[in-house]
Amino acid sequence: MSEDKISFREKFFFGLNGFPDQMTYQFFQLLVFTYYFAVIGLDLWLMWIAYIIWAIWNAFNDPILGALSDRKKYGKLGKRRFFIAISFVPLCLMMIFLFTVPAGIEFAYFLLIIITFELVYTLFDVNVKSLFPEMWVNDKQRASVNMVLRILTIFAILFTNLVPTLFIAKTVPTIFPPDPIEIAQIQSYYITAGIYVAIIVGVIGLLFILFGIKEKEELREQFEKRPKLFDSLKMSFKNKTFLKLVFANMCTWYVLNMLPAMFPLYSAYVFGISAFWYVGISLMLTFIFAAAFMPIHKWMGFKYGMRKGFMITMIVMIFTLIPYLFLSTDSISIILGMVTSALVGFGISGIMFYFDILMGNIIDQDELKTGVKRSASFYGTNAFIHRFSIIFFISTVAIVFSETSWSGGYVPNPGIDVVIGLRLLMCVFPSIALLIAFFFMRSYDLHGEQLENLKNQLKAR
Repeated sequence: MSEDKISFREKFFFGLNGFPDQMTYQFFQLLVFTYYFAVIGLDLWLMWIAYIIWAIWNAFNDPILGALSDRKKYGKLGKRRFFIAISFVPLCLMMIFLFTVPAGIEFAYFLLIIITFELVYTLFDVNVKSLFPEMWVNDKQRASVNMVLRILTIFAILFTNLVPTLFIAKTVPTIFPPDPIEIAQIQSYYITAGIYVAIIVGVIGLLFILFGIKEKEELREQFEKRPKLFDSLKMSFKNKTFLKLVFANMCTWYVLNMLPAMFPLYSAYVFGISAFWYVGISLMLTFIFAAAFMPIHKWMGFKYGMRKGFMITMIVMIFTLIPYLFLSTDSISIILGMVTSALVGFGISGIMFYFDILMGNIIDQDELKTGVKRSASFYGTNAFIHRFSIIFFISTVAIVFSETSWSGGYVPNPGIDVVIGLRLLMCVFPSIALLIAFFFMRSYDLHGEQLENLKNQLKAR
């Protein structure tokens, strides 16, 4: 099928998956750390323990759910649509339950809610991701559909940042010792924002489920050839090209975990702005510019190759993060903070654009060898590996904050050491991760002549 045979309607309704998929995860990333650390007042090292348990849970949850999806088919609902449908409503409800914390069991609730969120999110996400290489079969189709998908995803993330801007008047407590009235008011802000996100995700996600999914019929002999669960996982872990890509992806996810989680605190203590409006506007600029940069990434990908485009993205993003190291409370810095956030959009756009196309090539190559398309197994294994970015993220934060006046937990009006720590977390550590990702992609094999041979083999089938 050529690119022009895919209608805009098909691209649009498939692209709507960016709302339930990314809007929920970005909302989680943006607010959960700040909420439980600064508003609920959990000890930092208790949060570290919860994040580690969560990551270990993901080590089993993600690849198993991916392989399970590859091996099961449920009548007319198929493989992917079935799991997407059963996880969709719980995923919406998680946007509210994230912030409804019962008194006296804060740590237990935090651990339970992040594990439950991850279960339903992975069940949804790994099946949505698996549809991409299965519905669209070559680079031209994938790039064309990915443009629409990523632009709609960016709009979803814009809504993610807009909703808190409208409903969260204050992100962190400013009174010490903690004032119960102020805490209760801030909690109500977060819960209200969660309700509105759940409604938006529910309405748009339903349109995706009804009109955006077209699973291809799998031949019986193909289905029977599919490897068993642990054999499938073992095959994925033995694929060196796949591992290089997902380790690079893990490093970029470390950055994507770090920046939104730290930015509300960076805004409050580096710029001195505790209201969410500055965070919301800055992040909206990030994703508006990410949408604007998307055609550049498509051009770079076809001119220089998707691998090289991904590598260029990482180097450029390092340079765009440097200003975070020097900004302060003066008005020029506040303006430059917005400009910096906008320019970071180039890196965000590239991370979003290249990965799924590169992953699609790996899945195609594997299909030629095995005779079956194991999309969910690869995406599940990828999810398992990139979840280690959570361990690295929370460990970095815990180590940095342990050397500041937040070593015993959140307190308003900390010393300058907290500001220095936040600058390091927004610039130095993400830059190191991006540099590591760059070197993983330098050794990535499936490009140039090898990729051309793969494409020729696919055409000859």
